[in-house]
Amino acid sequence: MQNLAAALEAANLGSIQVSTTVSMAVLKPSFPPSQGVFSPETTPVMTQIVSILAAKNSPLLVNVYPYFPRAGEPEHVSLDYALLQSTVAPVPDGPLTYYNLFDAMVDTVYAALEKIGGENIEIVVSETGWPTEGGADASIGNAQIYVNNLIGLVSSGQGTPRRPNKNVDTYIFAFFNEDLKPEGTERHWGLYYPDLTEVYHANL
Repeated sequence: MQNLAAALEAANLGSIQVSTTVSMAVLKPSFPPSQGVFSPETTPVMTQIVSILAAKNSPLLVNVYPYFPRAGEPEHVSLDYALLQSTVAPVPDGPLTYYNLFDAMVDTVYAALEKIGGENIEIVVSETGWPTEGGADASIGNAQIYVNNLIGLVSSGQGTPRRPNKNVDTYIFAFFNEDLKPEGTERHWGLYYPDLTEVYHANL
């Protein structure tokens, strides 16, 4: 990141932001979102990354997949909470209230950033989605519910409980199913099949 930023400066392109993408694996397992913290192994690197981002007013890109906490701990994570369903019971966190897992995951990263001097860093969700085959709760119906609820949530401009009224720029994974990947969910995240037919309709 430092080398790339220096190269851009040398080319008189210093206004271009430089960032990187992380998964939720950089966090220490924590609940509720306000307790979010980076793991001891990743904290030194994340602290360096935050200083680079802050110097350029650049966002941190984060891959946020509610499917995986649901698949890993179905006894603790309800399907409706993961699918952003409005009927779910709210989850309190001090003065804040969470109605879906997507907001909770994003705010967990925000809380972790605040603890290492990144309170002004914005988050861009660089990947999120739901598989249509290959695992528990992976279905076309659930994927369509998740993605369309997500579109409604992020396009509302309401932000998250920890960052209200701030848009969360979000990218849906993926455009196509990837039929050359290994068997299982990895093949089945797309809005379209490789032959360009729609897997399900997203309200884009």
